[in-house]
Amino acid sequence: MPVRTRLVLTALAAASGLVLAGCGTQDEDKGTGAATGHISQGDDQRPERNGNGSAPVPTTEKDWKPVADGLGRSGTLMDKTVYRVPLARKDLKVTSHDVEIKPGLALSGYAAFAKYGDGTLLMGDLVVTEDELPKVTDALQKAGIEQTAVHKHLLEQSPAVWWTHIHGMGDPATLAKGVKTALDVTGIPAPSPAPSSQPPVDLDTAAIDAALGRKGTEDGGIYKFTAGRKDTVTDGRHILPTGLGVSTGINFQPLGDKKAAINGDFVMTADEIQNVIRALRKGDIDIVELHHHTLKEQPRLFYMHFWSTGDGATLAKSLRPALEAAHPAAPTP
Repeated sequence: MPVRTRLVLTALAAASGLVLAGCGTQDEDKGTGAATGHISQGDDQRPERNGNGSAPVPTTEKDWKPVADGLGRSGTLMDKTVYRVPLARKDLKVTSHDVEIKPGLALSGYAAFAKYGDGTLLMGDLVVTEDELPKVTDALQKAGIEQTAVHKHLLEQSPAVWWTHIHGMGDPATLAKGVKTALDVTGIPAPSPAPSSQPPVDLDTAAIDAALGRKGTEDGGIYKFTAGRKDTVTDGRHILPTGLGVSTGINFQPLGDKKAAINGDFVMTADEIQNVIRALRKGDIDIVELHHHTLKEQPRLFYMHFWSTGDGATLAKSLRPALEAAHPAAPTP
């Protein structure tokens, strides 16, 4: 399918609202409620109100044991609010434009959970093959978990891989078990121990940092940047932290001789989209996909995936105007 046609179809599909019935409110409260999955509406530990939504409730790693047990794998607690479980496709050997894609560049799915006073919110992105997609869809639908996008991160690729965003609200253990039924019909591998050391990143990371105006991190041989937005994002009732996926991601995969393949996505409002496109194309960076991650967030947000190869520092200089056009939050010191 031509790229332009796929962009239009994806945006229309997201706008139509693939909303499932029967997803009740959820999120456990701090303390015993987290361990049992029950919500105590009378708990004194109420979430702070901010604007049009409530802030996530602070949690501990122990609070998320029901989720880890339900998924059969553990995650990482981010900023004491978002429990994020990686779901990378380390089992797949995907090639795009003669580049063998490392999981950290474009094949890293996740499931993220955050607690609120009225329940637990699930957001995530599952990486699935074309053959797996219908079975994953059926499993999610049966579990009452919404799909909010079905799209691509890469243009030409072999084998065919798709990405589907998920959303749910309810009891954390139940949500985790629902996601697990979808994982069980894929080849997403069981978690493996983290390596004792990071593989080398053959890039001029200092020059890349200087070009982008922020500090990246090395992760599994990929050099990564994550940037939230300046504005507060809500779904009407809940403030959505960056860890739930409401962010810009820029990834550099070394190709040798300080060259890189870049992939990721920019989070933008409607008014920012054309400025980001123009900035990317001025740097000869390809547009892959324009779509939503969620259905009811405010401000309304769009995500644009991109791709290019070349000298890492030069690519970073070309990305900087696009990043600034998307109004990112200031980098943390």
